[in-house]
Amino acid sequence: QVQLVESGGGLVQSGGSLRLSCAASGGTFSIYTIGWFRQAPGKEREFVAGITGSGTTTRFGDSVKGRFTISRDNAKNTVYLHMSSLKPEDTSVYYCAASLLRWPVRAITREYDYWGQGTQVTVSS
Repeated sequence: QVQLVESGGGLVQSGGSLRLSCAASGGTFSIYTIGWFRQAPGKEREFVAGITGSGTTTRFGDSVKGRFTISRDNAKNTVYLHMSSLKPEDTSVYYCAASLLRWPVRAITREYDYWGQGTQVTVSS
């Protein structure tokens, strides 16, 4: 079983950048596909980005394509979500999750087995 902890959230102005981290412990990190999701108040949880265990394949939600990138460092058991050109509509709680379904990158919450507690990102206009 793997435990996930997100960090790096905060308040940023529109057009700014943030880097979120997802640190894992308790499992063989490189076997997991890691996904980032976000959820705003009153809305469903939305897929943001994901990366396979090897880091060779990524996938992005339509709303963040071209603005967000994802990477991982398996030696540090960490996945990073690099967010740029942030917009107020990116304001959400961001969660990372781990899936044993290795490929392709899954975009559905029920296909992820373990979840972190989330980190708040607020983008001011």
